[in-house]
Amino acid sequence: MNGVVKRLENLLAWLALTRPDVVCLQELKATQEAFPADALRAAGYHAVWRGQRSWNGVAILARTPPILTRNALPGDAPGAPARYI
Repeated sequence: MNGVVKRLENLLAWLALTRPDVVCLQELKATQEAFPADALRAAGYHAVWRGQRSWNGVAILARTPPILTRNALPGDAPGAPARYI
C-alpha cells in the first residue's frame, strides 16, 4: 500500500534534500483527517488539500501559505472524486 501517510518518511526526506518552493501531490489515498499537515508544517511547508480514500486526493505544499480558492469543479456531484484544488 502506498499513499501520502505510508510514504511520509520518503516525502519528508525528499523535501529536505530538494527544498522546492511548491509541490503538487495527487492520489493521496488519505482521508481529509488523515493528511499529515502537522508533520509537513514541521518540515517548513504549509498545505491545502482535499483528502479522500482510495485513489483520490490532492494537495499543494508551499513554503508560504497557499490560498485555497476552489476544491471542486462547478457542477460536480456530491461525493465526486477529490481530484481538484
